[in-house]
Amino acid sequence: MKNKKIFIAGHNGMVGSAIHKDLKESGYENLITKQRAQLDLTKQIDTYNFLSISKPDVIIVCAAKVGGILANNNYRAEFIYNNLQISSNLIHGAHLSGVQKLIFLGSSCIYPKEAKQPIKEEYLLDGPLEYTNEPYAIAKIAALKMCESYSKQYGRDYYSVMPCNLFGPNDNFDLETSHVLPALIRKAIDAKLKNSKFIEVWGSGNPLREFLYTPDLAKAVKLCMEKVEAKMLFENQVSHINIGSDDEVSIKQLAKLICEIVGFKGQIIFDASKPDGTMRKKMDNSLIKKLGFKQEFNLKTALEDLVKKYTQTRHSNDF
Repeated sequence: MKNKKIFIAGHNGMVGSAIHKDLKESGYENLITKQRAQLDLTKQIDTYNFLSISKPDVIIVCAAKVGGILANNNYRAEFIYNNLQISSNLIHGAHLSGVQKLIFLGSSCIYPKEAKQPIKEEYLLDGPLEYTNEPYAIAKIAALKMCESYSKQYGRDYYSVMPCNLFGPNDNFDLETSHVLPALIRKAIDAKLKNSKFIEVWGSGNPLREFLYTPDLAKAVKLCMEKVEAKMLFENQVSHINIGSDDEVSIKQLAKLICEIVGFKGQIIFDASKPDGTMRKKMDNSLIKKLGFKQEFNLKTALEDLVKKYTQTRHSNDF
């Protein structure tokens, strides 16, 4: 396996960079990467040509247009269109080029807004999605079903993994487009430096979320690549596998913990006029745990590590 050519689509992003780092440190030497300036995955012909020439043995699809509640709701067209383009080009292009194994990274937002908790893989399509990120979720579901369909019709080993909320190095800290956790870190650090008396947080603070540090996700993806095949998932009556966390926390608790780590002692004001999103998204983690996955970082340790890394690079383009 370690001699196989592995193309990591989206290797510069938060998720892709963690997977690239973990595979490299684990002895995988034949890793293929492309900068966006070299290969735009939304362009079908360019993607097909690249795959037909490079002929990777495995593709790990991390590339996606991502963002938090604000970006998902404001740029609905871009989120569904760009994500459908990327996944369709890579999955069909992989099939045309004879790539036998492909792992697609989705998101827990694919599950119904009112899904039973914890969320099992088989709850997919059991009910309506959460409105604010519905276009993004539909694009992810379409890719998941493409993987399932190509595996069942053509015998490919294409399947999806569905992580919970992720955070880590190379995260997006732009307040207009970021997810809740990096936005809170940015707000708390800015407020501390400016001696502000408060920070404002969207929503009531009551929704519960589980968070996984990307170095842990990378280990889970590597485990899946080495041990999981699509036909194994079909035997379990599913076509994808959850990658959840042992940590679940309310947004209110998360904000307090981040402020404590950063050292911001001001007030946290919750704006209940802003959307909360789904009230709870706790993934059932039993299938990945049966394969031997163990979370290394707890939430506090991971946050301390990320805050340290972020403060060391805050002079970068994040500001």
